[in-house]
Amino acid sequence: MSFLGLDIGTGGCKAVVFSESGKELAASYREYPLIRPYPGWAELDSNDVIQKCFEVIREVNAMMEDPVQAMCISSQGEAFTPIDRHGNILNNAMVSSDTRAQNLSVSWSRSFGEEKIYQITGHTPHPLFTLYKILWLKENKPTTWSDTFQFLCFEDLFQYKVGIEPHISWPLAGRTMMFDVINHQWNSEILDALKLSPSQLARPVASGDVAGYIELSIAQTLGFKNRIMVVAGGHDQTCAALGAGVTKSGVCMYATGTVECFCPMLETSSFTDELRKNNLCCYDFAIKGKYTTVAYSLTGGNILRWMRDELGHEEVLNAQQTSQNAYSLLLDQMPDEPTDLLVLPYFSSTGTPYFDTKAKGAIIGLQLTTQKAEITKALLEGVALEMKLNLQLMEESGMVIDSFIATGGGTRNKRWTQLKADVLNKAIVTRNVKEAGCYGAAMLAASAFTNQSVEALINRNSIDSEVTVPDPGKAGIYEVKFNKYKQLYPLLKQFWKE
Repeated sequence: MSFLGLDIGTGGCKAVVFSESGKELAASYREYPLIRPYPGWAELDSNDVIQKCFEVIREVNAMMEDPVQAMCISSQGEAFTPIDRHGNILNNAMVSSDTRAQNLSVSWSRSFGEEKIYQITGHTPHPLFTLYKILWLKENKPTTWSDTFQFLCFEDLFQYKVGIEPHISWPLAGRTMMFDVINHQWNSEILDALKLSPSQLARPVASGDVAGYIELSIAQTLGFKNRIMVVAGGHDQTCAALGAGVTKSGVCMYATGTVECFCPMLETSSFTDELRKNNLCCYDFAIKGKYTTVAYSLTGGNILRWMRDELGHEEVLNAQQTSQNAYSLLLDQMPDEPTDLLVLPYFSSTGTPYFDTKAKGAIIGLQLTTQKAEITKALLEGVALEMKLNLQLMEESGMVIDSFIATGGGTRNKRWTQLKADVLNKAIVTRNVKEAGCYGAAMLAASAFTNQSVEALINRNSIDSEVTVPDPGKAGIYEVKFNKYKQLYPLLKQFWKE
């Protein structure tokens, strides 16, 4: 038996097939462009995204001798797609880093009640959430609003496109800011304020519940050999944390994707004033009955992509000529020691704790002797220092983080992982799973198909491949640097005020 995990991310989608024992059997990836027509806007062509999802599924199925029995989706949060009664897509999907609804997020939340919305949804206001993006569409594209039959996130949009009644997992529903994370239903008071009906949204179900089946006639067009069970997955961060092996409290995922993110597992929900003050949310984890928070920087691995695209032309050309990876070439050139530069990494506004959509990035300390390799390392140091700030706030809020498990593309480079360990001054475990989001989703599918607990499957298959411990000397330097870093945002935010 084999099981497919589909990860629908911001920069691309990937399909990976695993055996029940966790062995990777086939993988495929497609990148798609982020559309930025105006400052503050960030969109995806939803038709393109779904077509690329179909492509990667066909590609992995073509590699398989052992047919896939069930699949599950790990989905980026917040982005939604409006469709009409015939399934036509009416607008591009606004992704997390799209901040056009900033003013609406402030005014609407103030009117509704910020503390009330936090107690319902576990989230504090920010224009990244689906609620405010839908509100922007209603006020700025009234024809699209009136023509919309359903608003679907990418997990449920995929289900719709393969003939299944759309179901949305509790963790992904939680990222819309319209979902009651305690009673696990769309909140009627929020929907009434939007003039939105629950029927216009997908049906919420727990991660691991069966959403439906892709009938054989449709499944065959995707290269499946049989009728396919589709299982509810979750927000990509929760699926990746599950896949990494976060199945108990005290363990936290450190993910590097487009967004840099911490995601622990919490035994119970928590809605404290300290958490709310630091914009630390609380919503469902990918294990039914458990909760999580996410601390994140919206500038994460995308800062290295910016470096590659804007300043890494030599490395890109070299990579093409030598069949190497341009990212690896950039990372391998980094100096061993901490840099003298200090970077505020808000290249796409902030995440937690500030939720400042007007923030800008800064590189401080440049000289004529500064080399490109130093800038590369300083950019990654800046992101790691931002995550250290989030870790400090999580611990001050009462959370206990005993260990980190690293996931995402960044884990493939040991120097990058070592940099993170040195900055955090904590050991980082790297597991034998390359694609944790797909793996977590695939194990949810395997759990539903075989009636085994997903925790048992994950724990049975998890093997620590490497533990990266901090270098005491470098950790000391970064501690001094961290104290300087914490002064940057209060000092510089005055320069981007309107």
